[in-house]
Order: sequence, then structure tokens, then C-alpha cells
Amino acid sequence: MTAPSSIDPTAFLHEQLAQASPDLLRQMLTTFISTLMSAEADAVCGAAYGERDQDRVNVRNGYRHREFDTRAGTLDVAIPKLRTGSYFPDWLLERRRRAERALTTVVATCYLLGVSTRRMEKLVDSLGITRLSKSQVSVMAADLDAHVAEFRARPLDQGPYTFVTADALVIKVREGGRVVNVHALLATGVNADGHREILGLQVTSGEDGAGWLGFFRDLTARGLHGVRLVTSDAHAGLVAAIGATLPGAAWQRCRTHYAANLMSATPKSSWPWVKTLLHSVYDQPDAASVHAQFDRVHAALDEKFPQVADHLDQARADVLAFTAFPREIWRQIWSNNPTERLNREIRRRTDVVGIFPDRDSIIRLVGAVLAEQHDEWAEGRRYFGLEILNRARAATDPSPTTEQEAAPTPTIPALSA
Repeated sequence: MTAPSSIDPTAFLHEQLAQASPDLLRQMLTTFISTLMSAEADAVCGAAYGERDQDRVNVRNGYRHREFDTRAGTLDVAIPKLRTGSYFPDWLLERRRRAERALTTVVATCYLLGVSTRRMEKLVDSLGITRLSKSQVSVMAADLDAHVAEFRARPLDQGPYTFVTADALVIKVREGGRVVNVHALLATGVNADGHREILGLQVTSGEDGAGWLGFFRDLTARGLHGVRLVTSDAHAGLVAAIGATLPGAAWQRCRTHYAANLMSATPKSSWPWVKTLLHSVYDQPDAASVHAQFDRVHAALDEKFPQVADHLDQARADVLAFTAFPREIWRQIWSNNPTERLNREIRRRTDVVGIFPDRDSIIRLVGAVLAEQHDEWAEGRRYFGLEILNRARAATDPSPTTEQEAAPTPTIPALSA
């Protein structure tokens, strides 16, 4: 008969861990993490490391090292590499965290500068950045600012950028002891490879002609060229700046913005009916059908709402500029508008802050969000196929052939000196 043990294993383990040195804890954590990653990599390969198995679909190919910060210190994590494809422990590490780090620094800056409220304190606690010093915020911000500045100033050498979209977001910021509205000017484009890119970001005091003109001049100085169609709202300063810096480019009035403009002239009770008529114009199979449907919609509105019909008639050239391009182009643009989704993602991050402490914080956070989106677009599928892009450029070639004259493309008058 075996005598009962006088040692409590649980209590003994707790005692040993309490007395353990940080080196021992780091070693235990490293071993535990490496074991989990090895098991997960074996599952991906279909067989254990070094084991011969007919079900194996991949093999190991060394390790890549990443630093992982813990309360026990910084660990050197060896991530298994595969011969084909890739393995990454998303449950432990994140691929890209620029936007989250930017959000942390902005919220922390607000808190440290004394511009926060009780709601801001709760946000700080939820982000786990209590007892964050000004020096820590400065170090984090300097690293992020360097990445964002490099991203914003990079050469635009992947052109021609056949399609460009421009928009502005209003953001609140503290300046001179008061809260004011500033505008974040954004531009996206489709490069020669068919992928979307974030082209630029600037923060200006107002969405006026001078701000947009400086914005587009910066884009062209960095290499923006070959633009055939620019989509934006009908802000006069924006439209004039496009004409001054991108001569020969067609301008398409944004479908979403124009629908809101048209509703302002329409009785609220008739909004669903008028919106349905307007959307039917964009849903036609070819350019001829688009123009014919536009005429039918105009006639229907003229009978009931003459002022709405006049509004639509004045915007005809701006709304139908897309018909100069192949059907596949504008069908893709209407069915998959990246600008609105991008704006929602930016709003999701900036709404957490509410009022920014300065303009640098806006550029840091919005720039980090845009840089991450740019990376995702670069790694994702093409927005347009190369054949479709070539057809679009051929359809709007300013030099017509002798056999067939090129279709005229509506252009924007240049900004007067």
C-alpha cells in the first residue's frame, strides 16, 4: 500500500513559478509557443516533421524569426516556413498593425494633452494603454510618421493610371483653442497592372480650388499620368483643379453624390421612385441604351417634376461621361465602388477619436489606414483585367485612326490663370 504524498503538486508548481527568473518564464513561453506552431505547421503539411507519409502535401523549409513582446520580456519566435505557400500564426501575431498602432497613439495623445473626456478614458483603458508616458507616445508616433510620410511621398511609377477617383472627408480638429473642420483629400487609381492604388492624402483647411489644385499638382509631380477618367463629386474647385492638372481627362460625376444632389430637388415622398429611375440609367447593357433610358427618365420626370427634370438635364454630360468607355469598365465601376467602402473604413477609425488634437494626428491615423488598404489591394486580385484596360485606352485614344474616328471624350476646361 502506497503512502499518500505530502506534496501538493499544484502548490509546488505555483511556488516554483513565483520564484522563477524571467529567463525561465521566457524559455517556457518560447517552448510552448514553438510546440503549438510546430503542430499547426504539421497539420498544414498533412504529416509530422520528418515523417514519411503518403498523405503529406507540403514540407518544412526552415524558420523565420519574429520578435514577440510579452510581460515576461521579448521572445524570439521561430515561425516554421513551408516549401510551397506560407504559414503564419494569426492567433499569436498580426501581419500588419499600423492602423491600430496609429489609433493607439492618437487616442493616447488626446488623453495626455488633456483634451479627453470620461469616454476617452474608457477608450484608453479598453486599448490597454494605461500609464502610457509622453515619451512612449512620441516614440510610437515617430515610427508611424516615418512610414506614413514615405508612403505619401512615394513616386507614382506604376502608371499609366487610367481611372482615378477623388473625394474629401470632413474631420474635426482642435486648433487655436477651438474645434474646426478640416478636409482630408484622398485619391485612388487603377495602375497599368490593373490593381487599385492609394495615390495621395493631404489635409487642408477647406475643400476649395486652391487645396485641390495643390493636391493634384503634387500627384502629377510624383508621376501621375495617363489618366482618362476622373470620378468625383461636382465641387467647383475640384473639377477646375482636375481640368488644370489632367488635361484631356474625362470627368464623371460620382453616382452616389449626384443621387444625393438630385434628391435635394425632389419632394421627399418621391425619393424612392426618382432613385429607381436614376439607377435604371446605369443598369443598361450598352451606351446606346443608357442614353435612350436617360431620355425616357427625363421625359417621365418632366411631366411630374419639371425642376427635377431640369436638374437632370443640366447634369447629362457629367453623369453619362462613362459611356465613352467599354461596357465592362463602367459595369465594374458601378457594381464595385471601392471609394465608399474606403471612406467607411476611415470613418470607423476616426469616429473613435472624435476630435483630433492636431493635423499630424489625422495624417498619422488616416495615412496608416490608407497604407494598409494599399497593401491589401496590391496583394489581392486585379480590379481590371489588362485586356479591358487596353480596350479602355484604345476607345479614348485622342488620335483617331483613318478607318474609324475615335469616340469623342468630354473634357474639363482648364483652370484660368
